[in-house]
Amino acid sequence: MLVLLAGLGIGVTYVVQHASEPRISAQQRLIDSRNLLDLLPPDSYDNQPLDQPLALENIRLSNSTLLGGYLATKASQPSAVLLRSQTLGYEGSIELLIAIGASGKLLGVKTLKQSETPALGGKIADWPNTWLQVFTGKSRNAPGDTGWALRKDQGQFDQIAGATITSRAVISAVHDALRFFDEHPQQLIGSSAHE
Repeated sequence: MLVLLAGLGIGVTYVVQHASEPRISAQQRLIDSRNLLDLLPPDSYDNQPLDQPLALENIRLSNSTLLGGYLATKASQPSAVLLRSQTLGYEGSIELLIAIGASGKLLGVKTLKQSETPALGGKIADWPNTWLQVFTGKSRNAPGDTGWALRKDQGQFDQIAGATITSRAVISAVHDALRFFDEHPQQLIGSSAHE
């Protein structure tokens, strides 16, 4: 009798789990979508960017690695790319989401994962993040290459208080992503950037 009840319990658990799996997957996809797409203005795309991954995987750049990306379109025309980038901070890796408009201007930056010191570099994970918003509207050449650095390094950006290494890593990763976009527009949006 005990074996029969245990078997029945396992069977019911399996059926419930199997039946609810699509709904759980759909909810997780919605959560992921909100987390990844909140950098894009809602009226800037009409596709499902997460359903249009870019052929990018572990592309090593000067100061970071591109882990992947997505294409956002509006009326079947590229409007933006979302690039997942990983760089090395003070305590370990920092994973960023970098949104770049089809014109090559930065739409926003968001931290997806980090292991920096809480209350110092860990502030990079706050959302919305005032420090990361400073990059919005910048491009590869505005500021020029030398401007993509901390003020203490003769650049144009302030650092997060007490987090020089984290700040340098993020600035370099954002600049890497903009440089990659500028050098590979055909691969990312199917046309020349700045058209």
